[in-house]
Amino acid sequence: MQANNISLNVVTASARVQQPARLAHRILVADDDIPILQLNVKALSVSGYHVQAVEDGDAAWEALIAVKYDLLITDNNMPKMTGLELIQKLHTSRVAMPVILATGLVPEYEFENNPLLKPAAILLKPYSMDKLLGTVREVLGTVGLLL
Repeated sequence: MQANNISLNVVTASARVQQPARLAHRILVADDDIPILQLNVKALSVSGYHVQAVEDGDAAWEALIAVKYDLLITDNNMPKMTGLELIQKLHTSRVAMPVILATGLVPEYEFENNPLLKPAAILLKPYSMDKLLGTVREVLGTVGLLL
């Protein structure tokens, strides 16, 4: 009996060793305010996320169609395409991805008129890096529930 338990434990232990390591989440950050963009990228990178940064909505859309991301963090008021326009394009293109909208003013009117535009979370500027990281963890923790 003991031999069976030992061999079972050995198989279980080796199975655990062979499991692939969990890959870091890929995050796209879009913001035309360069100092905020740099702070966000640094905080997210130091926390172990793979981060790409872009400075406007058009560049964000190009990045989104080129690479699969787990999360988009976008400013709303950006040149070339706003954060809400970016969210609308995601929905129109049927790209399922959680979005965190970082903004100085919450566009409640747009959310009331088009509930599909409402992001997974809103970060009201100015926000702390702790608030950013906590919101990212919360949103990525519920991704399976959202999709």
